Amino acid sequence: MFKKISTVILLSALGLSLSNPAAADATAEDFEVWGGVFSQGNFGFVNPQNAELKKFRWWMEGQGRFGNDATQFSQSLIRPGLGYAITDKMVAWVGYAWAPTAEPLALKSGHPFNEHRLWEQLTWADNFPFGRLSLRSRFEQRFFDHNAPIAGNDDVGHRFRQLVKLAVPMPSIDPNLSFIVQSELFIAMNTVDNPAFISRGYDQNRAFVGLGYKVNQYATVEMGYMNQFINRPHSARPDQMMHNFVASLFLNF
Repeated sequence: MFKKISTVILLSALGLSLSNPAAADATAEDFEVWGGVFSQGNFGFVNPQNAELKKFRWWMEGQGRFGNDATQFSQSLIRPGLGYAITDKMVAWVGYAWAPTAEPLALKSGHPFNEHRLWEQLTWADNFPFGRLSLRSRFEQRFFDHNAPIAGNDDVGHRFRQLVKLAVPMPSIDPNLSFIVQSELFIAMNTVDNPAFISRGYDQNRAFVGLGYKVNQYATVEMGYMNQFINRPHSARPDQMMHNFVASLFLNF
């Protein structure tokens, strides 16, 4: 079972980086460095004797991304949220995100812009003999500064994101070390004329492979390579492929 599941996830994570060979010459490429801190916990600290409070969760993350060969600020994300544990494996969330954005996601001839998002998501995770499998399904409503919609398009972009992540322990090397592979598929649900130009349909994929290290019961560090392909079928801009070095700190309280 492990071989089948890991093979499927690995192929889905890496396959889309080769999904458009005919347009490879028209794809703009860039090297970026991403860093982020992702923290979550429950509200049991308010009253440790109240089991119901522990079902209510909080989420806070901050990210910084540097593009144009990692020479300049490209995008940051501040994303708070609140959740409720439906079971010990599944949590429903809602929240807000603020994403100041510059080149290369913003047009070079334009100006940096701010993106605001409302988001709703469902997360699920469980441990298996082969490792820890995690799923995250997220809907986003995206609002943009300097947005000038064209006829027939909407002001708000609606997007669905599906993340699949597998962390495989490597006890023969270190009991706290894991091999990680994941893929996140983005689907735009409508077309919006905005600074980034969203076209309905397949939007992008982020395929990551790397290592995770559990520092202690609260903190885990993950580092690795992410291939990010952004599809722009009806835009004057070329498709984009980012080669990203990603370092993340996950805190769970």
